[in-house]
Amino acid sequence: MSDLTKLTLKGAVDGLKAKDFTSAEITQAFLTTIEAANPTLNAYVEVTADKAMDMARASDARIAAGQGGALEGAPLGIKDLFCTEGVQTTAGSNMLRGFVPPYESTVTANLWRDGAVMLGKLNMDEFAMGSSNETSAFGPVKNPWKSTGSNVELTPGGSSGGSASAVAADLCLAATASDTGGSIRQPAAFTGTVGIKPTYGRASRFGMVAFASSLDQAGPITKTVEDAALLLQSMCSFDAKDSTSLDIPTPDWTKSVGQSVKGLRIGVPREYVVDGMPAEIQALWDQGVAWLKDAGCEIVEISLPHTKYALPTYYIVAPAEASSNLARYDGMRFGHRAEDFKSLDDLYATSRAEGFGKEVQRRLTIGAYVLSAGFYDAYYVKALKVRRRIAEDFDNVWGQVDAILTPSTPSAAFALGDKQIDPLTMYLNDVFTVTTNLAGLPGISVPAGVDAGGLPLGLQVIGKALDEATVFQVGAALERAAGFTAKPGKWW
Repeated sequence: MSDLTKLTLKGAVDGLKAKDFTSAEITQAFLTTIEAANPTLNAYVEVTADKAMDMARASDARIAAGQGGALEGAPLGIKDLFCTEGVQTTAGSNMLRGFVPPYESTVTANLWRDGAVMLGKLNMDEFAMGSSNETSAFGPVKNPWKSTGSNVELTPGGSSGGSASAVAADLCLAATASDTGGSIRQPAAFTGTVGIKPTYGRASRFGMVAFASSLDQAGPITKTVEDAALLLQSMCSFDAKDSTSLDIPTPDWTKSVGQSVKGLRIGVPREYVVDGMPAEIQALWDQGVAWLKDAGCEIVEISLPHTKYALPTYYIVAPAEASSNLARYDGMRFGHRAEDFKSLDDLYATSRAEGFGKEVQRRLTIGAYVLSAGFYDAYYVKALKVRRRIAEDFDNVWGQVDAILTPSTPSAAFALGDKQIDPLTMYLNDVFTVTTNLAGLPGISVPAGVDAGGLPLGLQVIGKALDEATVFQVGAALERAAGFTAKPGKWW
């Protein structure tokens, strides 16, 4: 079979079970494709070819014996935020370059338990801080998509840009990712892929390099909604090693894909109409409303009045938590250690200056400032109060609606370097996504159309806490209605 890399995750799992091809064959097909494409796209920071083939052969043996898990033999990419035993994990930073974990993250351990194969570690914004994958110590990832008639290289989004680019370019069947303020959903929207952030606590954070502990959540980037449901089921579990992990069963979300949405009430928040939003984003949103209405949904206009405070709240809470989490990387306890220093204080300062990039330094400075004496109450405590109000906004509308429909991003993918001069402009990429992180809710981005340049655009479905089933149900209905089949032209 010549097009193994173009299969969906579900198609590959079914084909492996039917013995239409072997895990060794599909794994080698991906490794060959990665070898050709990765020098240009820069999606992988490390390719684990030998390990992948060993895992593939072990999967083939289990399949031959009539055994195997839900993902048996399926080759995946792993965001370099997840610790992988014996394989370097850097979080895209020089601070952790050379760190080889002696343990496995719970999310990846779950995937290996279910028979998945690891192709390698995927590039990302440094410590997940970024919206364009340009802050990585390994250089920017390139989006496999290009605008019609243009050779301008585009961002795949961030921080999970490597994951999104790899899935869109068929360099893996699917990929793990993480979302602190939109880092799964925004890259998915920019690359014509599907990305879901589950309810906070669904997936264990053990073995994930921390950014902002009350916001970080693991999730998948995939080719279809069904693939997202399948992969998320394996990723999620209760974990006693993570105090925020929810001790609840993981449902079979694949059963929700394909279910009728007739009778569901879909909220359309008026506050998500933002100043300067391109007409094509509004048009796509209107089209999504029409699709769901045609499918039998009731459309309800709702208000989430504190939405306008979400971005400033996020950019106080997240840097504050980051400044605490990343304090351990000081040249003494963890991370890069400077060789040339004059005193203990100089060791700390020089190690951190050499190990952290500019965006991480910027956010750590903001975080230290808002937590400092005299400003803690004025900024951090006030932000926590507003965060509670944002969560209450959602609580107040769940009696009226079953899910909420919004755009995923305020634009299509932009050019690499386009927004680097002004960090505030870059931060606006999260305007539609940060609210779900602040409230701990599930949200999915589904590719639903293209802009005038032929670049993909996404629609976001937000659900109640622990109601990923409805999110998948509505997301799949949008997927069917949109019939999105566009793929990037191969230029790499």
